[in-house]
Amino acid sequence: MTTVHHSAPRWLGRYAWGVLAYNFGVVAWGAFVRASGSGAGCGSHWPLCNGVVVPQDPSVATLIEVTHRVTSALAGLLVFALAVLVVRAGEAGRPARRAVIASVVLMLLEGAIGAGLVLLELTAENASGRRAVALALHLMNTFLLLAAIALTAWRLQGNARPRWTGEGLASLLVFGLLSLTMLTGASGAVTALGDTLFPAGSLREGIAADFAPTAHLLVRLRVWHPVLAILTAVATIAGARWLAVHRPSPGVQQLAVVVMGLWVVQVLGGFVNLALLAPTWMQLVHLLLADAAWVAVVLLSSRALVTAPLRTGP
Repeated sequence: MTTVHHSAPRWLGRYAWGVLAYNFGVVAWGAFVRASGSGAGCGSHWPLCNGVVVPQDPSVATLIEVTHRVTSALAGLLVFALAVLVVRAGEAGRPARRAVIASVVLMLLEGAIGAGLVLLELTAENASGRRAVALALHLMNTFLLLAAIALTAWRLQGNARPRWTGEGLASLLVFGLLSLTMLTGASGAVTALGDTLFPAGSLREGIAADFAPTAHLLVRLRVWHPVLAILTAVATIAGARWLAVHRPSPGVQQLAVVVMGLWVVQVLGGFVNLALLAPTWMQLVHLLLADAAWVAVVLLSSRALVTAPLRTGP
């Protein structure tokens, strides 16, 4: 009996990658909302804006916030459409179904977290610990959402499904790298909040404030993000090299190079961000690099954990 292998149409995979790229833009605009202090542009109202559907004579902050809501809603529609298309693709879409269903669930959760930030007034000048925790959770959910969309596109292109567990040291290494990257991203979200709410007049002034015992908690937490980022970069670069050597399935070496390159650029970007006192544009660049590095680690992990024999030599 002949086994028929179905493959998804190329346009569907390209559409999925387009959805991922669009969500990168939405994430960046969301960071701009926070960095510009426009999170309260619609007051504490959601889904309405200042109690109305269409604001009359809106302020700049209101326009920024409304734009974010509209683009976020479109992102949700694009993900939902992707899920429908994957299901309608039948057997050709089966490898991507779990990932695309996860994308829908995480997109709904993303919207709920955003709504919660507004309704609980965890926006604008709010410097509470609750806001810091909420932003960290928001970033973690965003990372998971981007990963799910990326894996959907990856599977639609015919890449094999990995075994996330049961691959010995490779599985442990992958989960360690993913956890470190997510933790670093969450700490970056809290650090960015501190930079926005408590800007420093100079690099020396900022460093002094970071170590001042009387400084706000968000300021004192800033010092830990660069340390964690450097440690994560070293671990990820070493881990990517190990996977390239010991998990020699097709594409691992190329993805490992991408991961290592992105982390080098990301660390350099972090130092530039620090030296320039975290201007809004550099915060957005730094965030986009973090998103790209995260997705690259996810794809490297997925490729490396496709069942393959381990190499015992260097």
